[in-house]
Amino acid sequence: MQRFDKAEIHYVIGDATNPQGTGNKIIVHICNNIGAWGAGFVLAVSKKWRAPEIAYRAEKKHTLGTVQLVRVADDIIVANMVAQHGVGQRPDGKPPIDYAAVRACLNQVNDSAYHTGSSIHMPRIGCGLAGGEWSKIEEIIKDVASVPVYVYDLK
Repeated sequence: MQRFDKAEIHYVIGDATNPQGTGNKIIVHICNNIGAWGAGFVLAVSKKWRAPEIAYRAEKKHTLGTVQLVRVADDIIVANMVAQHGVGQRPDGKPPIDYAAVRACLNQVNDSAYHTGSSIHMPRIGCGLAGGEWSKIEEIIKDVASVPVYVYDLK
């Protein structure tokens, strides 16, 4: 896989659990740090593959900024990225997304993608239940990614 100075972000219409293209792929999504799994994109992940949920639930502690890489097919890995503090809006009114954790997680995923010749695939992470702003997430991707990134929007 060629390493780029800047990320190539490709916006595509489709389902991130069915990544497009050839070669190795890492599908990333955001998890919370309290062990809750059951809403948002994780439902689509669990419907297709049980292993990412099993791995996430098996962890006793979910530390912000950590990543679990779970192989679900010969050419597909799912990255459980812990980058959400709790669920729902915090008492101080802030959304649960943790941008520093998103950056730390994406750095780890990018390194794995580069070393395994993988591309990175995702829905618009952190912008649903986590309450994040896509412009901020997109800037993080541009800052850290050095392999092709595919962002999926459903029809």
